[in-house]
Amino acid sequence: MDLRMIDAGGIRLACRVSGDPGGPPVVLLHALGEDGSDWAVVAEELGRRHRVFVPDLRGHGRSDRPGQYAFELMRDDLGALLDALRVERPTLVGHSMGGVVAYLYAAKHPDRVERLVLEDTPPPFPRDTATPQHPDGEPDFDWDAVTATHAQLARPPADWPAALEAITAPTLFVAGGSRSHVPQDRIAEMARRVADSRLVTIPCGHRVHACRPEDFTATLNGFLPDGTRHPHR
Repeated sequence: MDLRMIDAGGIRLACRVSGDPGGPPVVLLHALGEDGSDWAVVAEELGRRHRVFVPDLRGHGRSDRPGQYAFELMRDDLGALLDALRVERPTLVGHSMGGVVAYLYAAKHPDRVERLVLEDTPPPFPRDTATPQHPDGEPDFDWDAVTATHAQLARPPADWPAALEAITAPTLFVAGGSRSHVPQDRIAEMARRVADSRLVTIPCGHRVHACRPEDFTATLNGFLPDGTRHPHR
């Protein structure tokens, strides 16, 4: 695994790079409060056939903490990161917060995404949720990122549902079932709004890739490009 610090449009993002240098590119995007290391098991498995890129999103891990947070900023960070790494048409895999970043990017840049995987991703519909409480001590990420993204998820911008309809990449929704706090019927509604989509439920809660990594990676391997060598770098 090669940890790189990338200048992504004025912000420095840490990005782990591993796997087959000639394999189809896959980008793994972590959830709120996590960092790229959360994908370690999945990245190792996918790296057998793919080139894997795992960034720390702004405010998380070893990436910069600029104090400004919004999903649109993270979406644009992702675009700048891919440009800097010269990754032209990856598959995006996003968990929770990372899933929102992934689908907003796929909607804005449909020609830049090969496939899209959204793991238990919060739906772009208003909902009442408890305001997160700051933990005792200092967390390993910028707490301002929590308050900003939580506000957007509770009252999403009006154009987010339409963004789903703009996605052209084949899309896999992986839902966590009844043990997840994310409304499962709303994930199904998201899937219905994407023209080329399928929905798979792995009933273990919100963190599917962590609690059922073998099932998760097997599902991904059945969906991702088959490993034909790509001259993407």
